[in-house]
Amino acid sequence: MAKKQVRIALLGFGTVGSGIYRIVTGMRDEIARREDVELSAARVLVKALDEPNTKIAEDQSIFTTNFEDVLADEEVSVIAECMGGEEPARTFIMAALNAGKTVVTSNKEVFAKHWKQMEEAAHLSGAGLYFEATVGGGIPVIRTLTHSMQGNNVESIMGIINGTTNYILTAMSEEGREFADVLREAQAKGYAEFDPTADVEGFDAMYKISILASLAFNTRVPIERVYREGISKVTKQDIGYAREFGCAIKLLAIAKMKEGRIEVRVHPTMVPLEHPLAAVRGSFNAVFIHGNNVDDVMLYGRGAGSLPTASAMVSDIIIACSGHEHRYPLLDANGDGNTFEDDWESEFYVHMKVLDKPGVLARIAGVFGKHQVSLASVIQKEPDSNDTAHLVFITHKSREKAFGAAIEEIEGLPEVSAVLGRLRVEH
Repeated sequence: MAKKQVRIALLGFGTVGSGIYRIVTGMRDEIARREDVELSAARVLVKALDEPNTKIAEDQSIFTTNFEDVLADEEVSVIAECMGGEEPARTFIMAALNAGKTVVTSNKEVFAKHWKQMEEAAHLSGAGLYFEATVGGGIPVIRTLTHSMQGNNVESIMGIINGTTNYILTAMSEEGREFADVLREAQAKGYAEFDPTADVEGFDAMYKISILASLAFNTRVPIERVYREGISKVTKQDIGYAREFGCAIKLLAIAKMKEGRIEVRVHPTMVPLEHPLAAVRGSFNAVFIHGNNVDDVMLYGRGAGSLPTASAMVSDIIIACSGHEHRYPLLDANGDGNTFEDDWESEFYVHMKVLDKPGVLARIAGVFGKHQVSLASVIQKEPDSNDTAHLVFITHKSREKAFGAAIEEIEGLPEVSAVLGRLRVEH
């Protein structure tokens, strides 16, 4: 019996696109033997025909700088978009879907922002839309939520889903260095972009948790509903104090469903050292999922890179050809009628510099109490030479707005020189 021939077009031939090409060509016979389908890279869209990666292809005629060449090729049935950025990727994806071509993408920004529009186009044309590689690189977290967790109500997701920030926080923790120093090193090694804003300020993780929360809660969670805070204000002092409290600091993406209310947030977080996420080092990713029946599930692996991400996209291509899954995600609601929580409960860490004189601690504690914020632990450090001291607090669970109001009032006290750091604590 003849095997199904599938001709693929790649949009972009950088880190991920060249990785797909290597897998498709290097594992072609093995994939055909296992899956009864023969894959071939028939077209590759590049910015310039002399891009360095183009040299790995034996057939140089597959490369083009014109998207219309890709769209007009009737033998191409699957388009793998791995360009990155919002435009022209969104325009190309929509054109492909409108033409009835199945799209596989790793572009979390485009998918998080334009999911509804792409889903509608796929529905109208009968095209497929697959996106496993948008979150977690080679970690199969999307398919875990859409298939393996169907016997559960997912109650929460908590994960490290940005490798750059985890690399930086790991180095700060293990080497006692400041954020700016580690960031420069990460950029020099290629672990961080020249403009690192998307990673270090939490935008990348925001796009990803929007996708995961939408799937987990079966309703659209717009990125505008995701609270976002990056790691650029985390200091080595914060990391040292966290260790004294038995915690590590991680940039966590968190989604919870409580009594019909959805909370979704990204921020640096103190995590107890005994929690599995605290042990995730370097650029690795991990996602911790809690279901009402299965309890806790954790997925761990490389969340980025050429072959890990490419392997997820190749898996999507194979599944798209098999027809064994829905050709696009089906969500119950658009998110307009959902109730989103913006005053969640959390424990809090706060580090402040105060005048070293009697009564200061009592006055600060009084302000916290006034706002219904209860203190769990206090560390008072030796006074500085300029008659100031450092106070570090951990609170019991408190409401976000109450804690914020307390800090605002404390910052206005004449005895308080500065609030130097504040973090949320998750268990």
